[in-house]
Amino acid sequence: MTNVLVLGGTRFFGKDLVELLLDKGVDVTLLTRGQTEDDFGDKVRRLVADRTDATALREVIGSQTYDIVYDNICYNAQEAREAVSIFAGKVGRYVVTSSLSVYDYGSTSLSEEQVDTYHYEIDPDPDAKLDYAEGKRQVEAVFFQQADFPVAAVRFPIVLGPNDYTKRLHFHVGRILRGEKIVISNPDTVMNYIHEEEAAAFLYWLGLDCDLTGPVNARSDGELSLLETINLIEQETGCKAVVSSKGEESEQSPFAAPDSWVMDTSKAYNAGFRFYQLSEWFPLLVSHVAGEEKGAL
Repeated sequence: MTNVLVLGGTRFFGKDLVELLLDKGVDVTLLTRGQTEDDFGDKVRRLVADRTDATALREVIGSQTYDIVYDNICYNAQEAREAVSIFAGKVGRYVVTSSLSVYDYGSTSLSEEQVDTYHYEIDPDPDAKLDYAEGKRQVEAVFFQQADFPVAAVRFPIVLGPNDYTKRLHFHVGRILRGEKIVISNPDTVMNYIHEEEAAAFLYWLGLDCDLTGPVNARSDGELSLLETINLIEQETGCKAVVSSKGEESEQSPFAAPDSWVMDTSKAYNAGFRFYQLSEWFPLLVSHVAGEEKGAL
């Protein structure tokens, strides 16, 4: 039986991944701080530690080996360095969650080689204060350049779903239902998304069903401009959006970007993965969120 460790498996797409692994008969161990309850019961093993505490992480891992480690909660070079050291000789394959944020904005479709983290300079300062995007570049660079085991880094765009604890889609739907202003300075910006269940399916596939390494882009087929997103929410809710180019920070769309941000998924597609169609699941999700928001009014 395949033996898998999941770091970050108690909420959102990490939880979806664990559910999928269990459905497939995989032996799952969760590493958790013990602060978020889950309903997996005795179907999983649990290790309790804060992954940012290298000493505690090393202690709970001990001499245990894993066929696959999924790491959904690595955010900087130091955490990556610690993982490379702790899991050396103990894992057959490592899949770390990265981000679209590693790329600069632009109107062209972004392919993996445009950000070459195999040759990216690693910041040696363990206490460096980096933004999210640079943190993820550093994570990839450390794993690709220093790990003695195969590593794949999934570059996800905005992940959406009914269990999205960030409530980014809820922000838009709720404000439109309440007639509140949404600030969008560049409504023609084109974005891509991935559904939480699709993200989990992709992680499963990348860990167990293929041997790709390095960075791999993953997103649903299709794009939406911010204006198209607002229009779709208007259609699903029957309410008119109040959109402005200026306003308070609290009114700013969490989807806002200065330019388009769309990834090319040829690498994954050519390896055999077939993505969801954004046009099929996005309206259904908006309808679901609208139901929740209307119930809260």
